[in-house]
Amino acid sequence: MALSGNTIKIRDRVIGGDYPAYIIAEMSANHAGSIDYAKEIIHAAKEAGADCIKIQTYTADTMTIDCRNPYFNITEGTWKGENLYSLYQKAYTPWEWQAELKEEAEKAGIDFFSTPFDRTSVDFLESIGMEFYKIASFELVDLPLIRYVASKGKPMIMSTGMGSLEEITEAVETARCAGCSQLALLRCASAYPAVAGDMNLAAMAAMEKRFGLPVGLSDHSMGSVGAVAAVALGGRIIEKHFCLDRSIQNPDASFSMEPAEFSAMVKDVRAAQRAVGSASFEVTGAERGNLAFRRSVFVVQDIRAGEILTEDNIRIIRPSNGLAPKYYDLVLGKKAVSDLKRGTPLSMEMVQ
Repeated sequence: MALSGNTIKIRDRVIGGDYPAYIIAEMSANHAGSIDYAKEIIHAAKEAGADCIKIQTYTADTMTIDCRNPYFNITEGTWKGENLYSLYQKAYTPWEWQAELKEEAEKAGIDFFSTPFDRTSVDFLESIGMEFYKIASFELVDLPLIRYVASKGKPMIMSTGMGSLEEITEAVETARCAGCSQLALLRCASAYPAVAGDMNLAAMAAMEKRFGLPVGLSDHSMGSVGAVAAVALGGRIIEKHFCLDRSIQNPDASFSMEPAEFSAMVKDVRAAQRAVGSASFEVTGAERGNLAFRRSVFVVQDIRAGEILTEDNIRIIRPSNGLAPKYYDLVLGKKAVSDLKRGTPLSMEMVQ
């Protein structure tokens, strides 16, 4: 099917425009080294309302080198005191699991995709039939990687955390020139956890306008506020880290949502998108019944034929059965053509 510029199609889902937001549960390291946990996460994410489960495809050696000099040590934030190589050893999802996890997602009826971090991981994901890809915020500046992923001709979602407008523009142009015709951008505050004040969701809406692409939020904050606000501003992809239980120790647990929290967020996001609706001024079905309780002009004192209508004997009150209030000044001072009883809705035929 032909898609408009601000939509993409992933499998059988159109994303963007007025279509329902696409909600991604990011597994990341929350499997805690257990393929059984990983499979439980897939099913729990489906039950919690996620449209998609996402993993990451790397090894410590494809991400960095085993080196202990200061450049490779983390000195602040959630992973303060860690060495990059040892952190990735703890956090990675073994490649030998990934085809099995993809099959498990298919059984569960949830979409499955991954973030590759180098050419070897792209080649591996191609070998297991990956249908679309994610580019992480930290790899936004890795234009050779973006070019290689885009060359596969599959939908791509790129996170833009830490990216300047120039860097985002370069990444978008690189993907497009390399063959990616279906591209979406996610606003992301690349802090773990993120706080609301750092999200700058207005930048997400600005990206949609500037690039003509569907946009959304990769959200590392706790709670639903960021996701709801993003959808209200036009975001149509929401990505959140998902775990079975934050007490299961792993590098991502502290900023991940548990199933009940994720389910509540999904409900909030769906409700927010319905609440935004469209720019329509038509009376809704729910409102229609209440039209009866609008105001109108009623006789509030008995009036004899030929008597003048005054502010004392006619008033604008509820319900709506009488003359519309905009005619009130027009009928004041006119004479009644017949006797009118208190509680009668006034009409033009009653006025001389």
